[in-house]
Amino acid sequence: MRLATIATDRGPRLHVRARTGYIDAGEATGDERLSSLQHVLAAGAPALDAIRPLAGRDGRESGPADFAAAVPAPPRVLCLGLNYSEHALEGGRAVPTWPDAFVRGSDSVLAPYADLVKPALTSKFDYEAELGIVIGAGGRYIRAEKALDAIAGFVVLNDASCRDWQRAATQWTAGKNFTGSMPIGPEVVTTDEVDVSDLAISSTLNGTVMQSARTSQMLVSVPAAVEFFSSFTRLAPGDVIATGTPGGVGFARTPPEFLKPGDVVECEVEGVGKIRNRVVAA
Repeated sequence: MRLATIATDRGPRLHVRARTGYIDAGEATGDERLSSLQHVLAAGAPALDAIRPLAGRDGRESGPADFAAAVPAPPRVLCLGLNYSEHALEGGRAVPTWPDAFVRGSDSVLAPYADLVKPALTSKFDYEAELGIVIGAGGRYIRAEKALDAIAGFVVLNDASCRDWQRAATQWTAGKNFTGSMPIGPEVVTTDEVDVSDLAISSTLNGTVMQSARTSQMLVSVPAAVEFFSSFTRLAPGDVIATGTPGGVGFARTPPEFLKPGDVVECEVEGVGKIRNRVVAA
């Protein structure tokens, strides 16, 4: 299935991508609890089974402005940094031998087609195309070979970063947590819909390809990422794991290419989707 959270006159509501358009899960099933992605993820298989038949029906068309963040309020966004060798090397760092992790807050998420506000406090606003993992059942001490059982699906995200804030210290929290700096979507694509082990991942800036790689090049694979994070914390339904970005980011270019108002940045993962955001001034 492909699940989107769409803005309605009753607020953001979970929809299922249907044969045509999208269907409001709560309205179509008569169970208003199913209008919330968080409820569906927490309820697990019974809730997913209840909305699965909607994919075979005809729904209403939705435009880009209708889409809310695919995971509107993740409990946490757990992130991997330097997870592609090329990206580590282009930044002057050694290829890590241990996962490089940091955390984003839920207020940093943004709708997949919304305007991306360049914070007034940065002059080095950068793009990062990434595959995101959306946790379903979750759990603790999840072995890599059992990781898919804990995952609900996958999204595309842009881990947009304020490089001057990020690189001013050894810790990355400030540069990675400006409000509304991580577009995520457009849909949560369930694990039975796509195999993410070897997919093309890319970003474009004003139509020019900036990043191009494959998810098979990640140093820490999707299953290994779930095992790593669940080793020290219990993964909860709705948590998102950002799996890192390939080489080609703006700060490492000569000259650097940072995001400025008027730019349009697109991030795409083959089989999962594409997000598109226009950069605007704060």
